[in-house]
Amino acid sequence: MKDWAPPRRPDSPALEGRYARLERLDADQHAGDIHRANTASDEIWDYLPYGPFLSASAYHRWARDMAGLADPVFYAIRDLSSGHWCGVASYLRITPEAGTIEVGHINYAPELQHTRAATEAMYLMMRWAFEAGYRRYEWKCDALNLPSRRAAQRLGFSYEGIFRQATIVKGRNRDTAWFAAIDKEWPALKVAYEAWLAESNFDVAGRQIESLSDLTRLVRAADDPALRS
Repeated sequence: MKDWAPPRRPDSPALEGRYARLERLDADQHAGDIHRANTASDEIWDYLPYGPFLSASAYHRWARDMAGLADPVFYAIRDLSSGHWCGVASYLRITPEAGTIEVGHINYAPELQHTRAATEAMYLMMRWAFEAGYRRYEWKCDALNLPSRRAAQRLGFSYEGIFRQATIVKGRNRDTAWFAAIDKEWPALKVAYEAWLAESNFDVAGRQIESLSDLTRLVRAADDPALRS
């Protein structure tokens, strides 16, 4: 740990790439468009401790309350191809003294899911964390949420196990699956992300040529046994 110093807390008002722009969540600027996008499916709330929100005003109140917190720190996500705000994600369990930070409260409306913007948003958040000096970047999810576990592995997080009966969500027991990436893995993960996001990795129909999961496979320290075919 020679010469290591605690990193700063998340302080960037915006993160922008080729496909996605993230801004600190602001209810007046973002909530209306995000709520519109979210109404396409109630399933996106299944594993979150809140939602669905039946009205735009209810979601606006939630976004206003979340925007005022120091932890978690929420970002709204804009798909630059459509111009729509259609997702949120946050930094949480922010512990500069240990150099650890988690990404969570990820909620993508259907129109954002499976897009380049969706992946780039996660890349931009991970890049900020490691470039700010964090040593460990975590991802946790309900163990029943196989799409989230699959996404964590695809994004290069290494599987670290199951915390049994970790909490209760919406009256249901939650076992929690843990994943993390660490700073020494970041250079190789950055190369993998940038190779996947490159225009040359997509054909004229927009289909990927090489998958991100394949690109991150050699970096991950351990794969999730629940995802083995």
